[in-house]
Amino acid sequence: MKKIIILISLIISTLFSTEIKETTWPKGETFLTFLEKYSIPQKLYFELEKEDKELCSEITADNYYYLKENEDGTLDQVLIPVSEEIQLHIFKTVDNTYKFETLPISYQEYTETIAMPITSSVSNQLQEATGSAALAAHLKYIFKGSANFRRMQKNDFIAIEYSQKSLLGRPFGQPDIKAAMVEISGKKYYRFKNEKDDKYYDEKGIGFTKTYFFKVPLTYSRISSQFTKKRWHPVLKRYRAHLGTDFAAPRGRKIYAAGDGKIEFIGRKGGYGNTIIIRHSNGYKTLYAHQNKFRGGLRRGTRIKRGQHIGYVGSTGLSSGPHLHLGLYKNGRAVNPLRVIKKPDVIGLKGKRKKTFIANAKVTIKKFQEVINDENRENATRLDRLVSTSKLTPRKI
Repeated sequence: MKKIIILISLIISTLFSTEIKETTWPKGETFLTFLEKYSIPQKLYFELEKEDKELCSEITADNYYYLKENEDGTLDQVLIPVSEEIQLHIFKTVDNTYKFETLPISYQEYTETIAMPITSSVSNQLQEATGSAALAAHLKYIFKGSANFRRMQKNDFIAIEYSQKSLLGRPFGQPDIKAAMVEISGKKYYRFKNEKDDKYYDEKGIGFTKTYFFKVPLTYSRISSQFTKKRWHPVLKRYRAHLGTDFAAPRGRKIYAAGDGKIEFIGRKGGYGNTIIIRHSNGYKTLYAHQNKFRGGLRRGTRIKRGQHIGYVGSTGLSSGPHLHLGLYKNGRAVNPLRVIKKPDVIGLKGKRKKTFIANAKVTIKKFQEVINDENRENATRLDRLVSTSKLTPRKI
C-alpha cells in the first residue's frame, strides 16, 4: 500500500509542478516514435500484452498529454489519455529502466445549466462562457433540420443543461447535453435527452434523433475479447482496458461495413495493423482492425453502404491470431459495439414512459423560462452546478 501512495503522490505532485509539460500529441507521432525520441528501448512496447498494444494505437493527434523530463532531457514519466476513462503511464524506475502501466483517469465531472441572450456568435459566446469548444457543435447537431442558427438575431436566447468532465481545470472529453432550448426570431425549440434510449425528443415526446442501425460486420466463430472501459484485474494486480470487441474468425473471411458512412482512414495503424475507420452519421465511427488486406478500390473519402464488403480477416499488427477488432466511437468516446448493435429501434415514446418524459420536460422548461424572464440576468447565467469527482481506486500489492 505504501508503494501505491508513493506512486499516486508522485503523479499528482509532478502534474502540478512547474516541470510538468502539458502539450498536445503531434500529428504523425506513434507510440514507438515517442519511445525512440526519448531513447527508450522499444521492447517496452513489444513485450506488452495484446490489449495494451492496442491501447497504444488509440492515442489521438492533438489530444493533451502530460510529460515530465529530467534535467538531462530524458523522460521521467508521462501520462497519455487514450479514452475518457483510461491513460497510459510510462515512468522511470530507481534502477533506470522504464515501466508501462495503465491507470484510470482521475477527473471531476460537473452538470450545469447555462443560459444567455445572443449578442454575437453562438459558438464564441458558449466557448467563452463554458470553456468548451465542442458544446456549440453538439448543440447545433441536435437541432439539425429544425432550428436555423443562421437566422438568430440579437437578444435571441439559448439555455443548455449539460454534463462535462474536467481534467486539471480543462474540459475533458465530449459534453453531454441533457436538455436545450433555442429561441430564434421569437420561436422556441426544445430538445430533451431520454437516457433510456440515448435519443433526443421535443417537449411533446416527438423524436428528432435519426434512428441508426449497425449490423455485426462478419460471420464469426466466437467473441474472443469483450469491450472493457476500465477494469481492475484481481490476478494481474493492474488496470486493463479493451476499447472494442474481438470477433474470432478464419483468416480471409470477408468483413462488411457495420453501417452507411465514409472512409476516414485506411492503412496501417500501429498495433491495429491494417485498419479502416468509417465515419457514420449521428456522431458514430467504426474501426476495423487487424485486417489481412482491404477490398480493392477503397480509399480515404470513399462512401460506404451498410453491409458493403470492405476487407478480409487477418492478424496484422500485433495480434495473437486471426480476428476482427471492432471499435465503435460516439462523438469521440469509445462505446461497447454490442450494446449499440443490439439496441432496439425506438421510434417514439408511448404510454407511461411518454407521460413521465413530458412531465420532466415541463420542469426544465419552467426553469429555462424563469431565467429568460429575469431582467437582471447577466450575459451568461449559471442556474446550478453540481460537481462529482472520480478517484483512483487503490491497488492491492
